Amino acid sequence: MLPGVGVFGTGSTARVLVPLLRGEGFEVHALWGMSEEEASSLAQELGIPFHTSQSDDVLLHPDVDLVCIYISPPLTRQIAVKALGIGKNVVCEKAATAVDAFKMVTAAQYYPQLLSIVGNALRFLPAFVAMRQLLAEGYVGELQVCDARVYGPSLLDQSYGWTCEELMGGGGLHTVGSTLVDLLSHLTGARAMRVHGLLRTFVGQNGAIHGIRRVTSDDFSFFQMLMGGSGSGRGAGTGTGSGVCCTVTLNFNMPGAFVHEVMVVGSAGRLVARGTELYGQRNGGNGEELLLGDSGGTGQEVKDVPLPHLRGLGSMVTALKYAFQAQEERRSWARGPVAMASTFEDGLYVQTVVEAVKRSSRSGEWESVEVMTQEPDPNQNLCEVLQINKN
Repeated sequence: MLPGVGVFGTGSTARVLVPLLRGEGFEVHALWGMSEEEASSLAQELGIPFHTSQSDDVLLHPDVDLVCIYISPPLTRQIAVKALGIGKNVVCEKAATAVDAFKMVTAAQYYPQLLSIVGNALRFLPAFVAMRQLLAEGYVGELQVCDARVYGPSLLDQSYGWTCEELMGGGGLHTVGSTLVDLLSHLTGARAMRVHGLLRTFVGQNGAIHGIRRVTSDDFSFFQMLMGGSGSGRGAGTGTGSGVCCTVTLNFNMPGAFVHEVMVVGSAGRLVARGTELYGQRNGGNGEELLLGDSGGTGQEVKDVPLPHLRGLGSMVTALKYAFQAQEERRSWARGPVAMASTFEDGLYVQTVVEAVKRSSRSGEWESVEVMTQEPDPNQNLCEVLQINKN
């Protein structure tokens, strides 16, 4: 039995998510927006029967058993934790900080019978599902290097908001880089041990953001990760003892076509996902071959939602349907169909890497990635904020 859905958010992802959910048989009963006007406008456009700007009205809605949270990062933790406490299944975006992510992990561990996943749709993109399988089968031999590139237009909103502020989770590193950190760990089965990064904000003001306000979130970032250890038991990097080297380049000052490319190179060949298509070439081969084309099925590219994310989101919604549909209770779910999803624990690891990259950009040094095991003193966070502002 498919659960009723409540959606938090009125942005581009929420706008495409609702039709995808309905296409798989889910009923969307409620919509939350930051303001009553935003909620009313989108609810009317999408035909959602109930809308509100009060989060509890959605969480306590009697027909809502699955909550999808696609809102600004500073609000994610509060709503996700409350939803789990009320007994709702949760699919959400990333948190704003590692501390927020840790609190989400604690809540998920307290309610293990409830679904709690981070909606990184790239894990479900068929090209990456196939890439992971081919890596496991030894297509590239011993994995050595991963390289990811994403180029596109500005991520800033039309008016000043959280996308402009680094401390609120804005910027390419947090918004896009975090999904690649998660994806690379998922593909390789390893986690970052040390990182080195460089962040820049080239557009500090524009026509809509001017005067005393300035953009502090990054629009360019480049970082390296030295991977090691076990992420999901796939044994990446075995044999050399030095781990897999990953590089990620993000540039959101690029007009023109959106570029999304992830390449993995090993001792026997390479695999590269360009957009939604997967290509491969073995050492000694005559050239690159198309291994998986664009399957289509979820419409054309939508403004502000790149095609890889749109296709992946469609596949993730399909997996959610299979996880719920065979259950007798609306809140019951099967783990198998969503086993590849990013957990809240994965979200904590990713946020830890993101914060380590930011530290490296300030210090110019390699930084260790150490996932917290207990919530830190809140005064420590204040000191870090003051230090950032000082620099």
